[in-house]
Amino acid sequence: MRKPEKPSSREPDREPRVQFAALPWRRNGGGGVEVLLITSRDTRRWVIPKGWPMAGKSAAKSAAREAFEEAGVQGKIAKRPMGTYAYDKRLKNGRLQHVRVAVFPLQVDSEADAYLELGQREKLWLPPPEAARCVEEPELMVLLATFQP
Repeated sequence: MRKPEKPSSREPDREPRVQFAALPWRRNGGGGVEVLLITSRDTRRWVIPKGWPMAGKSAAKSAAREAFEEAGVQGKIAKRPMGTYAYDKRLKNGRLQHVRVAVFPLQVDSEADAYLELGQREKLWLPPPEAARCVEEPELMVLLATFQP
């Protein structure tokens, strides 16, 4: 009997893992909605703040914490996700991991001058349809393009 082949580092792990993301948003001076995109640290793609579950924190609180650490934004986080999207994350060992991300709207009321990842990422506030054109993940594009607080 043959041993099953190990997946190559290019092949994603089949079992998706879960991450939690915040979709930071605000109203601009004219009353229109803007959402915040940030760059990823490694590939410099436009993304939203997200991360792995945190011990002792709900999904929504984990998402809010990521938004503060990665973008310095704080505010009122929704208790329920507005939707999900999937992507493949490159792990430190080189493997790809399927990830399913639950997205929680975060109404921003303040932006900190200092936060954990300051200087490691760029930030960009855009109307949702414009933000949708900046991201690569098709399901995230739809979430952004159709976002209404």
